[in-house]
Amino acid sequence: MTDRVTKSPPSELRVRVRVLGKVLGDVIKAQDGMALFDRIEDIRRTSVAFHRDGGAANAALLEERLRSLDLTETVRFAHSFACFLQITNIAEDYLQRRRSLKDGEVREDTLAGAVHSLAGEGVSPAEVAKLLQTALIAPVITAHPTEVRRKSVLDRAAAIAAALSAWEHASTDAARDDREVELLREVAIFWRTRLLRGARLGVIDEIENAVSFFERSFLEELPRLYARWTRDLASTLPSFLRIGSWVGGDRDGNPFVTDEVQRQAFARQSRAALLDYLDRIHALGADLSISSTLTKVSPALQALADLSQDDSPQREDEPYRRALRGVYARLAAAYPALTGEAVPRPSSLPAEPYPDAVALKADLQTILDSLIENHGEIFAEGPLPRLIRAVDCFGFHLATLDLRQNSAVHARTIAELLAVAGVCPDYGALDEEARRRLLLGELSHGRLLYSPYADYSDETRREYAVLSQAARSRALYGPQAIRAYIVSNTQSVSDLLEVYVLLKEVGLFHPGEKPRTEVFAEPLFETIGDLRAAPDTMRAYLGLPLIRTLLAEGRLQEVMIGYSDSNKDGSYLTSTWELHQASRALLAATDEAGLRLQLFHGRGGTVGRGGGSSYDALLAQPEGTVRGRIRITEQGEVVANKYADPQLAEQSLETIVAGVALASLRKPAVERLGEKHAATLDALSQASMEAYRGLVYETPGFVDYFYAATPLTEIVELNIGSRPASRQPTRSIEGLRAIPWVFSWSQSRTMLPGWYGFGSAIATSGVSTQQLHDLHEAWPFFATTLSNMEMVLAKSDMHIAHRYSDLVEDKALAETIFGRIEAEWERTCEALLAINGQTALLDRYPDLAEALRTRLPYIDPLNHLQIELIRRRRAGDSHEAVREGIHLTINGIAAGLRNSG
Repeated sequence: MTDRVTKSPPSELRVRVRVLGKVLGDVIKAQDGMALFDRIEDIRRTSVAFHRDGGAANAALLEERLRSLDLTETVRFAHSFACFLQITNIAEDYLQRRRSLKDGEVREDTLAGAVHSLAGEGVSPAEVAKLLQTALIAPVITAHPTEVRRKSVLDRAAAIAAALSAWEHASTDAARDDREVELLREVAIFWRTRLLRGARLGVIDEIENAVSFFERSFLEELPRLYARWTRDLASTLPSFLRIGSWVGGDRDGNPFVTDEVQRQAFARQSRAALLDYLDRIHALGADLSISSTLTKVSPALQALADLSQDDSPQREDEPYRRALRGVYARLAAAYPALTGEAVPRPSSLPAEPYPDAVALKADLQTILDSLIENHGEIFAEGPLPRLIRAVDCFGFHLATLDLRQNSAVHARTIAELLAVAGVCPDYGALDEEARRRLLLGELSHGRLLYSPYADYSDETRREYAVLSQAARSRALYGPQAIRAYIVSNTQSVSDLLEVYVLLKEVGLFHPGEKPRTEVFAEPLFETIGDLRAAPDTMRAYLGLPLIRTLLAEGRLQEVMIGYSDSNKDGSYLTSTWELHQASRALLAATDEAGLRLQLFHGRGGTVGRGGGSSYDALLAQPEGTVRGRIRITEQGEVVANKYADPQLAEQSLETIVAGVALASLRKPAVERLGEKHAATLDALSQASMEAYRGLVYETPGFVDYFYAATPLTEIVELNIGSRPASRQPTRSIEGLRAIPWVFSWSQSRTMLPGWYGFGSAIATSGVSTQQLHDLHEAWPFFATTLSNMEMVLAKSDMHIAHRYSDLVEDKALAETIFGRIEAEWERTCEALLAINGQTALLDRYPDLAEALRTRLPYIDPLNHLQIELIRRRRAGDSHEAVREGIHLTINGIAAGLRNSG
């Protein structure tokens, strides 16, 4: 079998892992005694020895140690190894935060580094600044359920990281001893923190989790980044980088997202933004004690101070303080209507509430202008400019919330509205052309279909209520609160027109001589077939006079492309290639219409759902498809990995901006994709899809194998998300959501969605290895595709996957299907290494190889325990400890693999 990873010397990571591992060991000894510690340590050493030296004897010894555990010991062991893998994550993230550069070195994945690199290609900093003047870069937080860590666990990880940093940087032995005690204390709390959620997450919990990343990182770090970028480019920049959200707006397959949930989402988001602003304004009021007896102030500032009605004699000569007290009072007055709560620290001054964030920003700008005018450019940076930038980025709404629903729901809702109104008795029976004519007719006048006095289905009433709340949300929080309505499963022009008819019902679409819309319908193309049809669909849509009028002002069309379902539909290679080709074809369609294309990439955490390095993915985008504008979903465990820590959030955001700048302005590494290269990938893609679909959709019994040979059933029981795992109640691959599909294969260490079909494609395509090697070296798209697949292959383990296949009762079926999977894994590894010229997986990525080697001795035993516990539970053992043990192993494996969902 092909070596999974190459060996390399220990890195700095190993040192930090040992430090934290020793502290955890000391905590276990102190709290649970030497007997438990010795048992855990014995298994740990045995597993490390097996991974270091291999051999049947070491493997047998490890298996004997694990089988000797009773049920109580198994649960405690699973908890301990899950904790250790969380400790490993802390060490890895800690090093990522403190990574330093050699003197004079500029890293390319920063904006300064991108500017430097582009300058070497003849692109000036002024051209970069010009690009950013019309740019939009938007990571969009989603609630997709692959984050197994509780918020409490993330909080404890942050506390341990802070204690580790304090210990390492202690300046004296005494201080170091104090910090060591603090580190022990934090690890002790973590050791006794429950890793598993006691109840299933609701949508409100997901909203709270999403907002926590703004409170931890975005509100503070984004304004700091803008200040640095302004210095780097010596140019004033608009707020081109904004954070979006789906949490509370994504209804596709989630019946728990209602109008009330949307209301609560905005109230909670607004509370986070306003409390941050109020705290900063209060602090500025304490700082700006400048006296008018000692300096001049601008007339506008003086007027703002006088309007505050602050008549305290102590502040009579302090206009900045008086102005800021007035600003605070107006914002505090706005707080109750926006959040639904009383302001925690009310003002004693009477004040009219701010009508919107624009008015707040204008008053703050008046204060800043006076400071710069009378006291110099030293005030152009600092707390007040950062506050103004925060207000500009986050407004009163904090994050722009997308609405999303499946096109089938819209069709049923429209059909019922039309039938009840007497317009069309059977909309569902109409062909596409008839539907378009009918919908365009409804959009040409102001008559409404919905009547509050008519009887409708629960679904129709729910859809109407959500859209009515959207209209109220925009009126209260501003036009940036909701901008886009994503239409899942878009297959036709009528799928988009239906949304505009629904928006008209609540006053968000305005018919007339010059129709306009406040919210834009935007297609999501997901399956292979829909991606291939997308350009023709968009040409027909953009050719409508109504749509040309709606888009005339912004000259922009956003299109979302889905990675997860296209992968489940057709294989990793096929999905990746079809997305690449669809992006190029969509660019041509929008160019023909005289519009800018803005792609919205629906990427997940794992490679099988579009995961991997965002920076590399941006550089691999087809030429011309970025042009400074892109939106990208951030899902599951990736959100916390990137944004839970402020420093990591800063790095992650800057990496995206650098990638967009380079993808937009860099000259392509190769000439425009030639017909020969496209034909090569077409052939590989077709062969990959045939191999993949031959296994997944055409092999009798495959569904039974998948359900039995992965912990899918057990994952569904985890309390990690509000949304059902399946779109349909039937047991089928088609009806299963892509997230549990990928997550299940990750847990079983098969990782099938991230590689299956590639080996067969290479073997049957007739393309020479040398040709593919040359393509790999010259083409970022192909190199990134293979690099991501290589990471997945390195995390897979066919020995462990084979043990999961033993859970299948039909042994002949298990042997047949696993034999095909294992053979394809071997073919894929051999093909990959032949193409990239390596002798082992991850040869070119020693840091990742080292990190994986550090984790595997702790992940693999959890897999073995999971298998035995699943076997017991499926045999009828309903003991709660069995269920807890399974869920702890799922938690630990996910933590160890990191991007597994």
